[in-house]
Amino acid sequence: MPIIQVLHYDAFSSEPNMGNPAGVVLEADHLSERAMQSIARSVGFNETVFVVRSSQADYRLRYFTPGHEINLCGHATMASMYCLKTRGHIKASQNALTIETNVGILPITTDYINNELMVTMKQDHPQFFPFQGSVKKLAESLSLLEEEIDTSMPIVYGSTGTWTLLVPIRNLESFNRMQSNNEIFPEILMENPRSSVHPFGLETVKQEAMMHARHFSSPYSGTIEDAITGTASGVMGAYYLTYLDQEASNIEFIVEQGTEVHKDGQVLVNVSRRQEGIDVYISGTGVYVRELHVEFDG
Repeated sequence: MPIIQVLHYDAFSSEPNMGNPAGVVLEADHLSERAMQSIARSVGFNETVFVVRSSQADYRLRYFTPGHEINLCGHATMASMYCLKTRGHIKASQNALTIETNVGILPITTDYINNELMVTMKQDHPQFFPFQGSVKKLAESLSLLEEEIDTSMPIVYGSTGTWTLLVPIRNLESFNRMQSNNEIFPEILMENPRSSVHPFGLETVKQEAMMHARHFSSPYSGTIEDAITGTASGVMGAYYLTYLDQEASNIEFIVEQGTEVHKDGQVLVNVSRRQEGIDVYISGTGVYVRELHVEFDG
């Protein structure tokens, strides 16, 4: 079987083996879709990103879970852009570029803050629609009691490129006790059975953060939990302007995630309300961890 080099980067942290791991495959134009899927399965991270040439943007990114291709992934975008910039593929003087994804062309900017490279990505325009299933069964799928879900805030499906179910949680201590039964998600999420589940709360561990979250994968992805989720963090920003503060024109805040799985990380979220809709940006850093040599089915 052929072997390929996959670079392991952690996104949303500057400390190796914290944050969210992503596999990065550079110059992947020669790989078929089947090969990409096989590589992602062998790597086993929640996402592996393949960097290919684009006729419409600076790069095209394709994102694969161990189970299937997805349209957009925040942490894998951060990892690949951090990789390209720090390895010199993106010129030091070039601080703005574009990426082609399955949701369209998205702008990326880079900047050094306190000598740390920060990558900012714009996400797709947010979409929401309500969850109409059983709140009791939803709570049980997370090993929680129904009253631990805060129904004073709406439970909704949200997307800025990838669909997730936003589940408001009353108290921070509930997050420690969560154990997901991902296999039953599709029968509970009848309106959108391939969605992931994203519990979040307004009580945080760290003072600088405004939201705390965990992220449980769709069973079709072949993974259980995502340590720190960029796309879902962006959705939480849009959720805030849509449901929690309908007067604000802009908000910037930090989402903390990964605490319970010992992979602490932070996502900076910036959302702005415009006539044509809500613009969603997320920012984070990254760190190189190691080089993997992976066998795959070509």
